[in-house]
Amino acid sequence: MKSNIILVGLMGSGKTTIGRALATKLNKLFVDSDHEIEARSGASIPLIFEIEGETSFRQLEVEVIRDLTARHNIVLATGGGAILNSDNRTLLKSSGTVIYLRASVHHILQRTGRDKNRPLLQTADPRRVLEELTRQRDPLYREVADIIIDTGRPSVQFLVRTISSHLNIASMHDDVHEVLSVLPMPSQLP
Repeated sequence: MKSNIILVGLMGSGKTTIGRALATKLNKLFVDSDHEIEARSGASIPLIFEIEGETSFRQLEVEVIRDLTARHNIVLATGGGAILNSDNRTLLKSSGTVIYLRASVHHILQRTGRDKNRPLLQTADPRRVLEELTRQRDPLYREVADIIIDTGRPSVQFLVRTISSHLNIASMHDDVHEVLSVLPMPSQLP
């Protein structure tokens, strides 16, 4: 099994929170691509969007993803739009076990409702924006995912245990996709 664990999903799906806890449990280094972008640019993501635009941000994101996927033994939380670039999708898929953290629009709004650091949600109708992002991005997340986890209601600790179980079973198989139908999603557990 690949040494990197890569988390993908919409903003507010739990990539950073779950990623930190998972890295601790697995004794890996946690890295957040959005934080790396901010460190390299010296500016916050909302400021990059405002001054340079989304296109410039996405170009910087490609560079950061390329550099981070060259590392080993990390848990990488990607930005929600990292999968929009086909080169990023190829790098993510080939550099680790990719876990799609899926959450409903309702849960994402609960988690991000007051967060002013989400430039794509600074609109009169964030629900509509999230519904559109889900429609556009869900197929791309599924394309790269080895494992899909529903992060709706379970606790972070429960989700980390569930992901660890998936990874342990997956490590016994050559094809991670073999285990997807064997393990229930957290929403299906009692």
